[in-house]
Amino acid sequence: MIDLRTLRDDPDRLRASQRARGEDESIVDSLLRLDERRRSALSSFENLRAEQKSMGKSVSKAQGEEKQALLARAKELAGQVKAAEAEAEVLSAELDELVQTVPNIVEEGAPHGGEDDFVVLETVGEPRQFDFEPRDHLELGELLDAIDMERGAKVSGSRFFFLKGVGARLQLGLLNMAMQQAIEAGFIPMITPVLVKPETMAGTGFHVAHDKEIYRLPEDDLYLVGTSEVALAGYHAHEILDGGDLPLRYAGWSSCFRREAGSYGKDTRGIIRVHQFDKIEMFTYVHPDDAAAEHQRLLDMEREILGKIEVPYRIIDTAAGDLGMSAARKFDCEGWIPTQGRYRELTSTSNCTEFQSRRLAVRFRNKDNKAQHVATLNGTLATTRWIVAILENHQQADGSVVVPKALRPYVGLDVLEPAK
Repeated sequence: MIDLRTLRDDPDRLRASQRARGEDESIVDSLLRLDERRRSALSSFENLRAEQKSMGKSVSKAQGEEKQALLARAKELAGQVKAAEAEAEVLSAELDELVQTVPNIVEEGAPHGGEDDFVVLETVGEPRQFDFEPRDHLELGELLDAIDMERGAKVSGSRFFFLKGVGARLQLGLLNMAMQQAIEAGFIPMITPVLVKPETMAGTGFHVAHDKEIYRLPEDDLYLVGTSEVALAGYHAHEILDGGDLPLRYAGWSSCFRREAGSYGKDTRGIIRVHQFDKIEMFTYVHPDDAAAEHQRLLDMEREILGKIEVPYRIIDTAAGDLGMSAARKFDCEGWIPTQGRYRELTSTSNCTEFQSRRLAVRFRNKDNKAQHVATLNGTLATTRWIVAILENHQQADGSVVVPKALRPYVGLDVLEPAK
């Protein structure tokens, strides 16, 4: 969540952020008024409490009528203290509830606007010119006996699938290659839980009460994650880390689950938009002063692995209105999908500054030995969707698919051949 001191010291910064996101900036004034009322109530409570303590000492020394008068005042004070404390608690709860609804302050330089207002920062590679009519990834997957949507739907419903044979080998190889790259870069490999408590989901920045993308198990009050970012963000919740240990870098491997609510009719063919997929997610805890540099580091990690799968891609600076709750800045890498004639998201990396760590109470001891909130960042290093880009960009006229050279040791094949 946002820092209330920043709100008080520079409310115009939050107003500008809200405008950039296309959100209501009047919430800034509501927060300021509620914060002022809360602080006033706390001050009143503390003053009355101090008077109550002082009164207690006076009563013990007084006698006769003076003592009776002081006792009457002490009784009156007790009621006032209780009422002031209750008011302060109510206002604190109201402020906390309201501030939880405010998204992170957008980083300076991020484009303003919504989903279509991104800025292309760089384009890497040229789309391949085919001398035959390219097949889409599902047709290729069926020729290779690698993707089975029909039986996925039979077993689990629409937007579920089986990866089999070379399809399973391709995903495992891709994720293992990504994890190996992360390990070599100093990341700690993690196999994370896919079910988390509501406070972990909310602490990461997901609105559990209203987010229709999230699967919930009501009998257990647990949520299925859409990314291992959630579990990794909660890993150090309510801890004070040693500042000398920063940065802490983790690479989480998990299955991910999204309801895809509101996507009726979108990407119904194949495995681009599905309810379950696997992903390697980078997650880092860093000193706030190092967050921007860490963001570039994660983007460079994504560049490196996209180079290994030899797919044309572009990097976009996501507009403020499409950042999501926690991100202050987000860069996406979008891979070229030949049969769609457009770029589709393959990776995303976000700088969440101290937003998540405030909600989850993750701090570190700084050089002055004071507890300070860390910055958190995340970034995709590989996911099931990449199979779409690999199959389509590396297909041959006979339906075979050339495995990118860097990926071959992990898949164990140079070429994926159509099933007999």
